[in-house]
Amino acid sequence: MGHPHDDDDPEKLRTTTTNGSESVPQNGTVEITEASEDKYGTTKRGLKSRHAQMIALGGSIGTGLFVGTGRTLATGGPAFTLVGFIIMSFLLFAVVTAITEVATYLPVHGASMAYYGNRYISRSMGFALGWLYWYALGILVPYEITAAGLVIDYWENPVNIGVWMTVMLVVIVGLNFLPVAFYGETEFWFACSKVIMMVGLLILSFILFWGGVPSQNSRLGFRYWQDPGAAKPVTLDGSIGLIISFWVTLINCVFPFVFAPELIIVTAGEMQSPRRNLPKAAKRYFYRLIGFYVLGVLAIGVTCPSNDPRLTDGGAGAGSSPFVVAIANAGIDVLPSIVNAVILISAWSSGNSFLYMSVRSLYSLAVAGNAPAIFKKCTKSGVPVYAVAVSSLFTALSYLNVSNQGGVVFDWFVNLTNTWGLVSWVCCMIIFLRFRKACWYHGVQSPWRNFCQPYGAWVAMVSFTILCLINGFTVFFPQKWSASGFLTAYVGLPVFFAMYFGHRLWAWRDKWVRDPWDIDMHTGLKEVEDAELPPQPRKGFGKLWLIIE
Repeated sequence: MGHPHDDDDPEKLRTTTTNGSESVPQNGTVEITEASEDKYGTTKRGLKSRHAQMIALGGSIGTGLFVGTGRTLATGGPAFTLVGFIIMSFLLFAVVTAITEVATYLPVHGASMAYYGNRYISRSMGFALGWLYWYALGILVPYEITAAGLVIDYWENPVNIGVWMTVMLVVIVGLNFLPVAFYGETEFWFACSKVIMMVGLLILSFILFWGGVPSQNSRLGFRYWQDPGAAKPVTLDGSIGLIISFWVTLINCVFPFVFAPELIIVTAGEMQSPRRNLPKAAKRYFYRLIGFYVLGVLAIGVTCPSNDPRLTDGGAGAGSSPFVVAIANAGIDVLPSIVNAVILISAWSSGNSFLYMSVRSLYSLAVAGNAPAIFKKCTKSGVPVYAVAVSSLFTALSYLNVSNQGGVVFDWFVNLTNTWGLVSWVCCMIIFLRFRKACWYHGVQSPWRNFCQPYGAWVAMVSFTILCLINGFTVFFPQKWSASGFLTAYVGLPVFFAMYFGHRLWAWRDKWVRDPWDIDMHTGLKEVEDAELPPQPRKGFGKLWLIIE
């Protein structure tokens, strides 16, 4: 059966200059064409398979798992926390498989979901989503650095927090000025330390569950599911309070994963053999997600009581970690400091990853023509130096937290990012569905597909739209109302739409959505195919990487 509009030749609708610059086709939209490598250079494919997989994993295991789950547990209880993370894991599976399918077809230099939004939806979508990524990820760098500085206060610390933040910032910015292989290797070992810690904590939780510690009088079992209970109401009493508690807990389960799936896609343009390694990273990301998050929240639910005051008021770092609370209740003295050290590494690692993603988001915007071309200028080693320099300016905001007044201002900056993770995932699903439509029209297929698509994308898009709208809904209860709470929950939405519609006014000649027959499915394809290397057999100690890959 023929496709609609077969008489419309995409090549007739598009004019492409020979020097790799952008051109304006007959329909008024701007098509993306191959950039001139001679003038600007490109990033280099320096990330190995093990780098990509551990970067994706390390992006999801962080302070949200080690510490943030404590507040979630205190809010909804162990049952709602477990159910919330199971639901989120399967929604994230839909997101990861969808965006991986899009990126596997065309993992070009400067790949990001904003780049694909520009390519498959419209310039306005790429513009708004790209600047969302750049700002949100950039502002999360000083946020994580501040968290790392506070974690240090868990120990006796006579040194001002500003000194520690300076040290960490210098290291993070320095790493991002180095070739991407250095970043990949650093994040690989950071992620390994977190994996080792999580495996150890899961084993310890299993021992505590069965009463294997001498200080325990009996096995814990599911004691804490009975007292203080499997679930607890929020805001109101009774069944209505339990329903509210479930939704609040589910929303809290979102934020440990924010921007983690997109990290896989950002690395695609600098990954060796991306068409082979991207699907591998995506599949193993989901398995490890189940293994660490779902088993992790099950572990804290059976070893830590949800009414322990330390979960919400335990101080900096490990003091509020449900794992540390369980360890302290078991009378084990040494482990809390070890856990705190890993939490420090996690915050440091997250800051490093967020800066990398912010830099590549700005580079991707420049490649797509939505930012000044100077930001796609790369060194011979493939580092977009101007993008690194400008994105690193966000790190100076860390020093706002040295004073209380500055900390209030900084919180307002961070509030913009609270809902943007959900907005990003909704946009990603729209981009995927449009990509599938373009593939059908052009008669092409991505090298990798997952059985749950496209149905998983529809479920995820609807689910995240609902969560985005009800995020912070408890602020509408009279006893919970506050102007700051309302802005914290919802200010990100109007800012995103302001960027989108503002660009629409500027690019008013563009169509709202690119027609499928007008979407370029070929530019950059040859470079991607040439980047595929034959699989290399593992020898000697190299086989040991199979344990963690």
